[in-house]
Amino acid sequence: MSKLKGERASSDIQRELGNILFLEAKDVDFKNVVITGVDVSNDLSYAKVYFTTIDDREHVTKDLNNAAGFFRTLLSQRVEMRHTPELKFIYDDSIAYGEKIENIIEELHKEEDK
Repeated sequence: MSKLKGERASSDIQRELGNILFLEAKDVDFKNVVITGVDVSNDLSYAKVYFTTIDDREHVTKDLNNAAGFFRTLLSQRVEMRHTPELKFIYDDSIAYGEKIENIIEELHKEEDK
């Protein structure tokens, strides 16, 4: 599989899952979920879906993974792929990590100014 095909599949899945979560999911917790990225395996059989949320992340992760079959069914109707990959939802803590680093830098600047 070409790298371009994998990137296109990731992009399509990310866009459509975002639409599904926001517009069609009945669970209120899913309305606060933002898909931050999708990594598709080389053979397009698996996709790791990274997300963030303002709600309880363990609860939302469990609910998303329980509903993965539902999302996969909807994706198969919207994304043109021979086989729709199995979805695994993973909480993306890179935003929280970035905020932590930013706070450390701010504290260092405050100490410098003193």
